Amino acid sequence: MHNDIAHVLLSEEQLKTRIAELGELITNDYRGRTDIVLIGVLKGCTVFMVDLARTINLPLAIDFIATSSYGSGTHSTGVVRLLKDLDMDIAGKHVIIVEDIIDSGLTLAYLHAQFSKREPASMRICTLLNKPARRDPTVTLSVDYLGFDIPNEFVVGYGLDYAEHYRNLPYIGVLKPEIYTHE
Repeated sequence: MHNDIAHVLLSEEQLKTRIAELGELITNDYRGRTDIVLIGVLKGCTVFMVDLARTINLPLAIDFIATSSYGSGTHSTGVVRLLKDLDMDIAGKHVIIVEDIIDSGLTLAYLHAQFSKREPASMRICTLLNKPARRDPTVTLSVDYLGFDIPNEFVVGYGLDYAEHYRNLPYIGVLKPEIYTHE
């Protein structure tokens, strides 16, 4: 599995340090508020979201939503499909959408619009990784809590996958192109 990685983009230590910083920012921004809900976008967010939640020193709830826009490929299809909706009502709650990576931004724009209709008290976006070079020009997103801006490379690890593999790597690595192009 490690042999499939061209190089490590973000080490385990870099991830741990930045996530602790994000948790401190969120704790400070939400101090004194109740009804905080972290909403994770499955499956890629799970490792990041669990580690992030443990660094937030406030009571909070956790829920998950599942969407699909990639299939087993490396590029978004542009069509967002809802696979699993939230289990809780978010009306009147302070929502933080937690993403592993923002690529085209289409999925997050879709979720933001859908959640806005449910009348949360507030809504912010937290992402571990952001690929500005891949953003769809029609999408405008405000990222409130950002781990890292990264170059336009295909990354895996720390929850991110290729065809459901590599999620368990403790770092973010760039996958060798021959793995996903089958050359």
